[in-house]
Amino acid sequence: MKAIVRVGLTLPSFQSEPDRVLAVAKAAEDAGIDGVFLFDHLFRRRGDAVGAERRPALELLTMTAAVAAVTERIAVGTLVARATLRPPGTLRAAFDTLARIARGRIIAGLGGGDDESIAEDTAFGVLPGDPVPAGSGRKADDVGAYRLERLRATVEALAGRHYPVWVAGVSPAAVRLAAERADGWNRWGGLPTSFGVAVDRVRAEVSNAKRDPDAFTYTWGGLATLAPTRAEAEAKRSRLGADREMR
Repeated sequence: MKAIVRVGLTLPSFQSEPDRVLAVAKAAEDAGIDGVFLFDHLFRRRGDAVGAERRPALELLTMTAAVAAVTERIAVGTLVARATLRPPGTLRAAFDTLARIARGRIIAGLGGGDDESIAEDTAFGVLPGDPVPAGSGRKADDVGAYRLERLRATVEALAGRHYPVWVAGVSPAAVRLAAERADGWNRWGGLPTSFGVAVDRVRAEVSNAKRDPDAFTYTWGGLATLAPTRAEAEAKRSRLGADREMR
């Protein structure tokens, strides 16, 4: 089967102005981009400093519905809806509703979350007892197991619906879950070489699950930098950490 490559972009949802996000989505559709995707965060820090300024974040499902309503052709998806933020039944109802707003255009990207979101998870009490208290006897692995459990339950709730489900993550458990129960897989960050290696591993897992690896979707999400010159683009990429192995 001949591979089909499609191009999408993530919308600028780390702000408090929905109109800007809608404008970018409509411009992407007009430009012929295949899909637009939104993040799932409660807030985001500006930079990596502990006391860094918090950037606002528009709520994922509300903003996805708005984008779906103002576009006509382009695919609209989540990268990714975090299974730890909402019960599986709530996410199923939300994606079913989105699929009615934009028939045939919704993509349900799902993830369990990671330690990049510990600050916001802690602020809103998302994880049980997060972060792991020192001397509590509870291991950080427990949080990972909880994330995977919630992700698995959400994938099961959405499996077989009338829209594709993608599972994000590079852990063996996440890859197996994607291969066995989802329609596609997503990796965020990393270089093309590491993505290629990961795709080979995912394809093998899909085959092990007795499914057709050529009918499965393999996706990459990350930061691409643009500038007037190559040197400026490379400097910007280095400053923003575009080549960092993120997960």
